[in-house]
Amino acid sequence: MKYTAPRGTKDILPEEVHLWQFVENTCREVFAFYNYKEIRTPIFESTDIFSRSIGVGTDIVNKEMYTFLDRKGRSLTLRPEETAAVVRAGLENNLISPEVITKLYYLGPMFRYERPQAGRQRQFHQAGVEVFGVDDPLVDAEIIEMNLVLFEKIGIKGLEININSVGCKACKPNYSEAIVNYFSDKIKDMCVDCKERLVVNPMRILDCKDAHCQKHIEHAPTSVDHLCGECKIHFDLVQDWLKRLNVKYSINNRLVRGLDYYTRTVFEVVSKQLGAQNAICGGGRYNNLVEEFGGKPTPAIGFAVGLERIIDIVHKLQVIGCKPQAVSLFIATLGHEAQKKGVELASQLRRAGLSVDLDYQGKALKSQMKAADRMKAKYVYIIGDDEIAKGSAMLKNMSNGQQQAIKFEDLSKTLCEKY
Repeated sequence: MKYTAPRGTKDILPEEVHLWQFVENTCREVFAFYNYKEIRTPIFESTDIFSRSIGVGTDIVNKEMYTFLDRKGRSLTLRPEETAAVVRAGLENNLISPEVITKLYYLGPMFRYERPQAGRQRQFHQAGVEVFGVDDPLVDAEIIEMNLVLFEKIGIKGLEININSVGCKACKPNYSEAIVNYFSDKIKDMCVDCKERLVVNPMRILDCKDAHCQKHIEHAPTSVDHLCGECKIHFDLVQDWLKRLNVKYSINNRLVRGLDYYTRTVFEVVSKQLGAQNAICGGGRYNNLVEEFGGKPTPAIGFAVGLERIIDIVHKLQVIGCKPQAVSLFIATLGHEAQKKGVELASQLRRAGLSVDLDYQGKALKSQMKAADRMKAKYVYIIGDDEIAKGSAMLKNMSNGQQQAIKFEDLSKTLCEKY
């Protein structure tokens, strides 16, 4: 029987892992620029954490969560997103308070039962940040700017930023009522999901991607026209800060994001280098979620980056700076005594911080040189019986073919100086 990876999952093979490491390391570096600290939460949580925060009218909760019962009958869910888990962890470990600004970031796999397509898998990976304890519009603008800094450092250009405001508890009900009134005489011609959303969660209709439904959605009421005074001021200030930070943006009146916990600012970063599913990052403010999880009222905002889509772009662009790390040295040995010396030297060099490989099968020198070439080794050190007798061997530079005799005891120092 031949086993294959489950549908919607993908093996990340050695030849592409360096792309992932480059992107992940860049995320960590940029997040540190803004003083964010890493948090790691369990891959599964209590199901209620997600159904309560994301919203029962969302596709994620209704169709996409991987939920199961444990041996004691408790309902658990593989995390479909990370914000709810970070809020839970922050409250449980006393990291979140309305009096203190807390900045956290995460990287890791998420799980949603979706139709697999380019850049979208059932196990997918995200990097993201969460900020707790500050409601200032400057923070909204700053984390949007952070996205541009991140993508510029990765090497991705030509991005577009879409922003919107979905309001708060005071003005969301009025907007929801306007949505119901607008779609009430159109819903009979719309998809089954939209008909259900109109009853359960009217704003979710704006998420529908059905082409026929989009014709009606295009002319639906906009959330910015139904903002209360405080939300309007907040949204205006976000735009003022973005302009001051030289961040170009567009207001997308249909942008509501797919999660119910959002309040006020929502945004997406989209790439022209992807197809219809072109969003590579999205986020927004969620000022009510901490309180809904049992904490004190605490403003919060965050975003998540889809790493699969970033990797796709990096691969297509062949971004300079994310090339695989070459082996520093390959030790070619001829004979048992030479192999013993090669193993000894390899151990010393690895402890000195160099990447070293060698032959384990007693192959001919020609085969060993081919192996060194395949792994793109920068140098080859060739040891045989004569070299054992002399206590030195030839170090060959594989890029230009130059060779020099180096004593065994000087090899580590010589290579460390070259690096």
